[in-house]
Amino acid sequence: MAKNFLIVDDSMVSRMMTKSILASLQPDWSVFEAASGQAAIDLCRQQTIDLISMDLNMPGISGLEAAAVIRQEFPAIRIVMLTANIQAATQAQIQELGLSFLAKPITADKGPALLQALGE
Repeated sequence: MAKNFLIVDDSMVSRMMTKSILASLQPDWSVFEAASGQAAIDLCRQQTIDLISMDLNMPGISGLEAAAVIRQEFPAIRIVMLTANIQAATQAQIQELGLSFLAKPITADKGPALLQALGE
């Protein structure tokens, strides 16, 4: 079944890598991109989104803050935090929000783990 997938990361390179990996695994999915947490929230309000990969550290509101807003407004959207920040306190915050976690950098061999973290 085709899904709408949102990649949220302030790094264009990270978005391109994630999009490329996702396209190789799920070519029928539509992929959207946002470079900030606020842009992700705005896009979720305008477009039906099923799945999100969210960076943690971005300008403006953090990925965790954006994820909290999105979860509150759209509880059915599945979100995985894709970040290099693997500190225990960060992991605890991610778990408290009921989100999945995958360590950066995203590489082709992590593609299946990304889908698994999203329940796909």
